[in-house]
Amino acid sequence: MKIPREIEKLIGYGFFQVVDAFLFIFTFLPLRFVLAVWALATRPLLGAIGLRRQGSHGQWLKPSEIIDLMKGLIVIITCRMMAFIDTSMLYHVVKSQSIIKLYIFYNMLEVGDKLMSSFGQDSLDALHWTATEPRRRKRQHLGTLPHFFLANVYVFMHSILILFQVTVLNVAINSNNKALLTVMMSNNFVELKGSVFKKFDRNNLLQVACSDIRERFQYCILLMLVVVQTMKEFGWSEAQLWVLLPDCAMVLIAELFVDWVKHAFITRFNEIPADIYREYTLTLAYDLIASKQKYAFSDHSDVVSHRMGFISLPLAALTARILMQSVRLSGAASWLVLAAAYLALTAFRVLNTIIILGKACDLIDTEAAEPSGAAAAAAAEARSRHVSECEPAADSSMAEPYNVFREFSPPDPVDEDEGETETVGAECRCAAHGDGRCQPAAGAS
Repeated sequence: MKIPREIEKLIGYGFFQVVDAFLFIFTFLPLRFVLAVWALATRPLLGAIGLRRQGSHGQWLKPSEIIDLMKGLIVIITCRMMAFIDTSMLYHVVKSQSIIKLYIFYNMLEVGDKLMSSFGQDSLDALHWTATEPRRRKRQHLGTLPHFFLANVYVFMHSILILFQVTVLNVAINSNNKALLTVMMSNNFVELKGSVFKKFDRNNLLQVACSDIRERFQYCILLMLVVVQTMKEFGWSEAQLWVLLPDCAMVLIAELFVDWVKHAFITRFNEIPADIYREYTLTLAYDLIASKQKYAFSDHSDVVSHRMGFISLPLAALTARILMQSVRLSGAASWLVLAAAYLALTAFRVLNTIIILGKACDLIDTEAAEPSGAAAAAAAEARSRHVSECEPAADSSMAEPYNVFREFSPPDPVDEDEGETETVGAECRCAAHGDGRCQPAAGAS
């Protein structure tokens, strides 16, 4: 019972980090997009009359403003393109297919979603880099506009793929024959076959856990969209909501149970202690703290996309489009309700950010205040099995958490006489963690 408890602590904390990155698209990104557009319109005019000068990189906008402008344009263009897709016709086309076809199609969609997420990280990173690099730098790529076009195509295609997933789930839940829903739930158990009997190290297990966090959040959003679409067709009847909730709960419970069994078998067959999930939670805490620094290299949503493979733009664009199709605004009262909902969502996002930041600080302080204990002893014992890969110092301790800020700081100066020794120490990586947490001995060569 210790594995389910520890994995739920990790998934729960990571889940709210993903919620924070997802709600950013609906709360703060519109405000930052408007500010970026205003800056783009006014700063050149102020520069023409001598009241403002260009930045150090020869641009009127800051790099963060350029990225906000790009993200806002991508979401707007994707929502506009999604308006030409008839979801009702798509629903009836999917519903007319046989169960086995839909089962195979849903498996293909899951594989495609993972591939598109991996591709999306690279395409959006390339767009951010080309849009914010100095103009004086010699360009060795296509340029900003081709990368912007590629990013738009990616977000639109990924949104279409997620729309197909929502449609298949909608057909499975609203069908009189629950065989399709049963088959789709059994697909989660097929995941056990591909994971529990494989060799996993600590880094691979972290990737599996982050993937489970992303999948659980995405399931919640997909089921929410299914409920919204179904409630719209039934005139927002409360009775229909109570019909849908048991099926949605069944899907989430199956996902929950499969995660527990999968991690229990992985840790059992690979002899990984349950306390490793505390280290994973600490890693997520350091990611969050690093993204909130004044001179952070990336936003929290970008950190989440790299760590967990969650790309918020396609899912946010699809969610916005379905909500706009399902909820019609007519009259001043509707707009007041929309404004109240926006303020409530913004307040919830701020509250969620405060909570996860406070939790991150508590985790870091607790880890630093407990130099000894069961968790530290278990971690030290686990590290001793990998001592041949990276020889630690005699006084090293696993109780000291990994300093993520070391990744963003320049390398220490190397003495000319001892350059070779320092280089070996800098490149040492522990097989237990793969992140340089185990420092070499002072006299290692």
